[in-house]
Amino acid sequence: MEYYIAFWNVENLFDVVNSPRRSDKLQRTLGRELSGWTEARLGRKIGQLASVIRKMNDGSGPDLLGVCEVENDHVLQRLATACALPGRNYQVAHHDMSDNRGIDVAFLYDADRFSAELTFSHYVVKRTATRDLFQVNFRSAAGNLLVVIGNHWPSRMGGRYETEPYRIMAGETLAYFHERIRQIHGTDVAVLAMGDFNDQPSDRALTNYALSHHMRAKVTRARSPKFLNLTWATMGSGQGTHYHENSAAVLDQLLVSKGLLTGNSGFMALTDTVEIVRFPEMTATGTYPVPIRFGRGAGSNRDGFSDHFPIAMRLREKVS
Repeated sequence: MEYYIAFWNVENLFDVVNSPRRSDKLQRTLGRELSGWTEARLGRKIGQLASVIRKMNDGSGPDLLGVCEVENDHVLQRLATACALPGRNYQVAHHDMSDNRGIDVAFLYDADRFSAELTFSHYVVKRTATRDLFQVNFRSAAGNLLVVIGNHWPSRMGGRYETEPYRIMAGETLAYFHERIRQIHGTDVAVLAMGDFNDQPSDRALTNYALSHHMRAKVTRARSPKFLNLTWATMGSGQGTHYHENSAAVLDQLLVSKGLLTGNSGFMALTDTVEIVRFPEMTATGTYPVPIRFGRGAGSNRDGFSDHFPIAMRLREKVS
């Protein structure tokens, strides 16, 4: 049994301006940012995102998709409905987080292949609120446990090095809960951390604090809670998941635990299947292959998608 697993920063998937589902405080915070964000524009944005999601996995759609920059359960449910495909039963796992802009991390998953047993929202201690780490314990139909942790670490706005301590906090939080998961479920537990880390795989928030590496042996032989960063290899390809000032950056990543490398968890990460998803319609044809943004508000581009490309991989499950 194989599973197609993906992650996508869908860029500002907000509810409509003046939504009754938004608090007064958040409405004041967002202010003019949502000016012109009408029902028609939201519907078009969801349609654009869904067209890519349905096309993944050779047109079968993902079995499990992590997303970030979504405002609430309402827009997630609409996205899940728009992603409908024959034989798919997409459900949503979501928790309202404390981020200042009201954006969350969540999952869409095929409920015929996985059940969401438990969810945990791990708070990152920071003076200005940021996104939590969102953990969901999924159980396959065959009974194997897959712990998935969605991440959207603090941004580089204000300077890469000036904001790095915040991402270090997030990295340390991820490593702490990775260790707690191992204590509860054993050192061979399947843990997959995915998300927009706002740092490259080689940056120290990931290597020194989240304990992610590019060498398989450092993970499989370790007694401590380490990850293999499967996205590291893409840095040498000239591709990126996000582009800033015409420079490619691999900010969106997939980190797998020891149990996903040895297969002792019941799942095996197929490490050579990692890809940056770049369909022609979502990629600019200029000098740099940047993602075509949808943008926000009245000035949005109805033919765009997001400022990030999705990433994806495959898992194989041993079924007795």
